[in-house]
Order: sequence, then C-alpha cells, then structure tokens
Amino acid sequence: KTIIKCIRLICGMKITSIIAFILAIAGALNWLVVGFFNFNFVSWAFSFMPILANIVYVLVGLAGLYLIFFIFFYKPFEEVA
Repeated sequence: KTIIKCIRLICGMKITSIIAFILAIAGALNWLVVGFFNFNFVSWAFSFMPILANIVYVLVGLAGLYLIFFIFFYKPFEEVA
C-alpha cells in the first residue's frame, strides 16, 4: 500500500519536483559516501573544473529548499478523502 502511494505521488509530480528529488537523493548519497569512506564523489568527478562542483552543490541546496516548500505547502503525504 505504501509503495503504491509513493508511485502515485511520483507519477503526479511536476518535472521540477522530480529533478529536485533526484538532486536531493544524489546529494544525500554523496554525504553518505563522505561519512563512511571520507571520499567526496562530487569533488572527484569535477576535479578538472571546481566551479562545476560548486554549481552541483548549489543545485543540491536549492533542491533541498524546494523540497522543504514542496512538503509544507503542497502537503503531498496527506490522505485524500
């Protein structure tokens, strides 16, 4: 039942919400790797041009802010009567 709710939520989302979720998950996974292995994948992947790493960090941060507003204003997890 919970999986079906998640699928319905994802299918009903706008593309901006989907992109924000993907960026937030990627950022969370990067922090997981940093915490466990002390390896920053973003810095490693964009070591040839550090400004790109900064852009990725900004995009992940903006995605997080977007998701905060998404959760509090659109209330996607409330039951629909």
